Amino acid sequence: MRVVSTSHRSSPPYELGGRTDQKRRTRAALVSAARELVARGITPTVADAADAASISRAAAYRYFPNQALLLVAAHPETAARSLLGEAPPQDPAERLDAVVTAFTTLIVETETAQRTMLRLSLDDDPAVGAALPLRQGRAIGWIAEAFEPVRDQLTDAGVHALALAVRSAIGIEALVWLTDIAGLTRAEAVESMRWSAQALLRTALASGAPGPGA
Repeated sequence: MRVVSTSHRSSPPYELGGRTDQKRRTRAALVSAARELVARGITPTVADAADAASISRAAAYRYFPNQALLLVAAHPETAARSLLGEAPPQDPAERLDAVVTAFTTLIVETETAQRTMLRLSLDDDPAVGAALPLRQGRAIGWIAEAFEPVRDQLTDAGVHALALAVRSAIGIEALVWLTDIAGLTRAEAVESMRWSAQALLRTALASGAPGPGA
């Protein structure tokens, strides 16, 4: 099934105009319904989310004019800004392990939804995949934050290259391969991803980050 791609919206979101508290509750109900459907392996349309939330379809389309916008809002990672938590450690290895542990825990706990989003990110309509958080690289920022104490040693370009390398070793893509192909349990897969992340960090600190000129 093809997902309608997102389009530029010059006007403010519907929920920002008048009766904002009620509109926030309605939007939250639609997002919650969509997340529950995605968690069951279903790719919900706006109409599906409206029916599940007992909200009229006409009203639902005011909040989410198309399916892609709904799926972006329903993605499990949408609200996350940092994975380090309060008072993070200064040791880069500890910081990285905290990020990887939080990230992989999120992936495992929302695995069905993550697999659905992974499938949608590979949609043959590039506008669809580009709209989804999985294709926007937001995890790179979470990982790079772990390397702040060694940014001077690695350089900004090195931090970015290392974050890309770590991201390639963790996440839903890695979990699918480690469990479906390699036959590991979820717990074993998480430990493998944590080990890989630490190995990449040690290598970068010893001999430079990956990429040209490293």
